[in-house]
Amino acid sequence: MSAADLSASNHVPGQPRAAGADAGGGIGTGTLRRDAGLAGLAFSAVLVANRGEIAVRIIRTLRDLGIRSIAVYSDADAGARHVREADVAVRLGPTPARESYLDIDAVLEAAQVAGAQAIHPGYGFLAENAAFVRACEAAGLFFIGPPAAAVEVMGDKIVARRTVAEVGVAVVPGRSSPAMTDAAITEAAGQLGYPVLVKPSAGGGGKGMRVVRAPGEMAAALVSARREASAAFDDDALFVERLIARPRHVEVQVLADAHGTVLHLGERECSLQRRHQKIIEEAPSPLLDARTRERLGAAAVAVAGAVGYVGAGTVEFILSADAPDEFYFMEMNTRLQVEHAVTELVTGVDLVAEQIRIAAGEPLRFGQADVRLAGHAVEARVYAEDPARGFLPTGGHILAFREPAGPAIRVDAGIAAGDTVGTAYDPMLAKIVAWGPDRPAAIARLDAALAATVLLGVTTNIGFLRALLGHPDVVAGRLDTDLVERDLAALTADELPAEAILGYALARLLALQPLGPLVDPWDIPSGWRPGEPAWLSWDVLIPGGGTGSARGDGSAGDDGPGDDGPGDDAPAGSAAAGGDSVGGGVEEAAPAPGGGSGLRSRAATVRVSVRGTPAAARIRLADGPPVAASVRQVGDDLLVTIGSITTRWAFAWAVTEGGHDLAELLSAAGPRVPIAAAQGSSPAGELLWLGRDGRAWELAEAVPVAGADPAAVRGGQARSPMPGTVIAVLVEPGTAVIDGQSLVVVEAMKMEHPVSAAAAGIVAEVLVRPGDLVGLDQVLAVVAPPRDVADLAAVAP
Repeated sequence: MSAADLSASNHVPGQPRAAGADAGGGIGTGTLRRDAGLAGLAFSAVLVANRGEIAVRIIRTLRDLGIRSIAVYSDADAGARHVREADVAVRLGPTPARESYLDIDAVLEAAQVAGAQAIHPGYGFLAENAAFVRACEAAGLFFIGPPAAAVEVMGDKIVARRTVAEVGVAVVPGRSSPAMTDAAITEAAGQLGYPVLVKPSAGGGGKGMRVVRAPGEMAAALVSARREASAAFDDDALFVERLIARPRHVEVQVLADAHGTVLHLGERECSLQRRHQKIIEEAPSPLLDARTRERLGAAAVAVAGAVGYVGAGTVEFILSADAPDEFYFMEMNTRLQVEHAVTELVTGVDLVAEQIRIAAGEPLRFGQADVRLAGHAVEARVYAEDPARGFLPTGGHILAFREPAGPAIRVDAGIAAGDTVGTAYDPMLAKIVAWGPDRPAAIARLDAALAATVLLGVTTNIGFLRALLGHPDVVAGRLDTDLVERDLAALTADELPAEAILGYALARLLALQPLGPLVDPWDIPSGWRPGEPAWLSWDVLIPGGGTGSARGDGSAGDDGPGDDGPGDDAPAGSAAAGGDSVGGGVEEAAPAPGGGSGLRSRAATVRVSVRGTPAAARIRLADGPPVAASVRQVGDDLLVTIGSITTRWAFAWAVTEGGHDLAELLSAAGPRVPIAAAQGSSPAGELLWLGRDGRAWELAEAVPVAGADPAAVRGGQARSPMPGTVIAVLVEPGTAVIDGQSLVVVEAMKMEHPVSAAAAGIVAEVLVRPGDLVGLDQVLAVVAPPRDVADLAAVAP
């Protein structure tokens, strides 16, 4: 019998069931009661001390168990999906997490006001904060998670390494003495041999981790790592480990009750990462054989037992792809994991429901021998980020969001159409998960689900996720944590299809059609005139068609992906209508005052022209030959026919408020102008989102700006690559800088992004201070060219 067999009788083991379904059965009433000694104590209301998709997912299980759900929110999340779906919602405070989600007193007060008996911390924020666990206990609230002592031991990676080594579990070779100084870390790195990995003692999720490949990189890495660790975990303690060659990241899900039972539910493969952030996870791992799987599970159980663990947790290991039978303990996450869904799909166990039962004092109702893995599950994380711009955070107003549906597909989302995605919190928007009888089937289903996902208004990584799933090494199961970085250029290539440009023109033509019972023939924009019908023409901005002068961490700068596209010397009409990508007649558009939209500040444009009616039009790209075309709206989609080929596009117009013109909308000198969706009408801004196969593009007409001097607008301006908060200013006016030197550090969605000089010079102006909120493409500093020989000498490398 497997754990899945303990589910409702109509559930097939390993097959996905309704999200949040009761995996244990037998409760029925939705009221959880303590065992002997605590009879009569029940959970009738649980506060979820988190936000986003995890809060929505926990609320789902609470509803299925008949438990009243209580959400909390900051001012930024007042209208968020988790607030709307909870039975009760309580405001915590202002937008900054330290004044809301991380404010222990505010969370406890919310629990008291709303009548909660227990608190589920989700993951992130206070989920691994021992002080919060103790504060819950002092307030008479049950903490749905492990005891404070276990959180403390595993929350300090230095102590955790020592603890697990004592029970015979191997740890990665390294030096992890408490309160290591920079000098001690540097000395230890020299003894271990480069490359090494510098890690924070507190926290997780890749925050504060730095790969150091040579001694000369260590000083800067330590400064950055301590700053990020302090900001994320309020603790800048670091230690150092040897960097494992071709590493694979495999973690084991454990469950432990208060009655002495500790078991594992198999492993998850989490090797597909970037910047130590997981992207795609799967269960089980395609790397392990049965013997290694058994040894790994036993090691995880030993680790949990060593700290008296109670609840759901994850023990993470690192393996070398060259020696998969040798594994090392990396850390233990004393909470639910983002990727817990894949374990739920292959075991049939609702981990949130088990967490609640364990916290209520119930014993686990199945043993290790009952747990069997059925089939395969793969999960993809959908982030508000732009892979083509170094995965920099994005944001905006969600104009349309359609979740995929179908057999064995699960979506955990924290968003809905109409929501606004800001930069104050983590950029993850949703998780899309697929189950299959085997790994190829699960991957194929997940790819199809991503292709069916519609998300307009916010740039995301969905296209990148599909490219990654189709990578030959991913298909073959040859994974390691460096795979994404090795093939990053190919994985992030995102050429704009020519059909999108043609679709933009046809959508404009359709929107110009007059409505109403009586239509004046002269109002129909058919292009009729004596002689030959006239063409309607637009110069369309191509997303990613240009670059900005400021360089952000991971962004391309002046030699970025935008410069790899067709330039002014592309032959006119070289991309025929209906081709794979825009090619002909591409020009550099003059930027609007205040800059362009991110790396489109020197945006390429292409002219598209159309004449006729939506049902019978002729269309051409640049100076190419005209092609027969038509367009019609079907629900929220456009059916676009070019020649004999018809394609279906999701679409939404972005409506600007207050009559803002297009140049102002795209400049984003501050946070984006609020927008709203309006299918079937072309608003003043005429900014159109088109989506197909999971990808989406933001298209707009290039608006000429009188008096703009393209050569002088940019100069030496260092601009923010995304909306965020300035956390460090590294120069002052008069400082001599070299090409590529960091000037300002901007933080957004929990990640640091240094902005560097595009050329050598002298800092003329610094326009921001630490703590300032900045918008996409906002000028942070100005670097002037060297003025004389002395200045040239000062900036010489």
